[in-house]
Amino acid sequence: MTHHECASRLESAVCSVVRGQREVVRRVLACMVSGGHVLLEDFPGTGKTTLSKAVARSIEGAEFKRVQFTPDLLPSDILGISVFDPRTQEFQFHPGPVFTEILLADEINRASPRTQSALLEAMGEGQATIDGKRHDLKGLFFVIATQNPVEFRGTYPLPEAQMDRFTMQCALGYLDAGQEVAILADQAESHPVERLAPVVTRDDILALMAAARRVRFSEELRHYVVRLVAATRGHAKIQLAASPRASLALMKVSQALAVFEGLDYVPPELIQAVATDVIAHRLLLSPEAKYSGATPRQVVAELVENTPVPI
Repeated sequence: MTHHECASRLESAVCSVVRGQREVVRRVLACMVSGGHVLLEDFPGTGKTTLSKAVARSIEGAEFKRVQFTPDLLPSDILGISVFDPRTQEFQFHPGPVFTEILLADEINRASPRTQSALLEAMGEGQATIDGKRHDLKGLFFVIATQNPVEFRGTYPLPEAQMDRFTMQCALGYLDAGQEVAILADQAESHPVERLAPVVTRDDILALMAAARRVRFSEELRHYVVRLVAATRGHAKIQLAASPRASLALMKVSQALAVFEGLDYVPPELIQAVATDVIAHRLLLSPEAKYSGATPRQVVAELVENTPVPI
């Protein structure tokens, strides 16, 4: 099985559960293959949790854990805690749910900033420091966080530093009538995610990640990515611009997307396709831009349109 066949098989399995969202599913899977993390922000009931479960169930041997974020959640509830064992007279470390391979952080903005920040080190460096000791996470570590954009009572907006840790921010959106009817039929007797069988292995995903890193990314495209991200700096509508982390994320996600497209190189179109999802959530607009009705995604879309593409 080639890398493209493996990626297509995984994509088809997830799409068999998450109806009508093939483009979003592909971008989320590309984010995982790039070694990044994704933030799903959308209205309740649009399939964010279902998407997460479908990804986990499609991968044989991949450990999946879910944490429901609430205001009373503590950092130790995520990272783990050391408990004194009277039999051995020693402290025994009990790892928390962060020690998994696919982690669903549901409604992440409902937890306090202190608890939210417990994920920063894990997402940024693939490790967790607890009681002064470093604990390495697994090679496949993918965080899918969700949040609701309309309910702000009892929530704590993610700070810019944590938003920057997410490789991409995606939205599912509502389906058309025909697709929604298909969902009703799918769930007439049981939820389709319960019937989903693994189609790839954990080792297949690690092989896809290695293959993505080998996808050719030309020198001209490196300069294009840097120009695109640098265009956010000094922009009249942008108060906080994108950092080099955004440039790196844009390169890696487009390389992973090329694997799903069956390509061994990255064309400019793939960069443009994911630029908004990779860059927009890292920006903080000026008050004037906000009051005028501008959004970060609109600003990035304009930058993509106005930045010359290498020939």
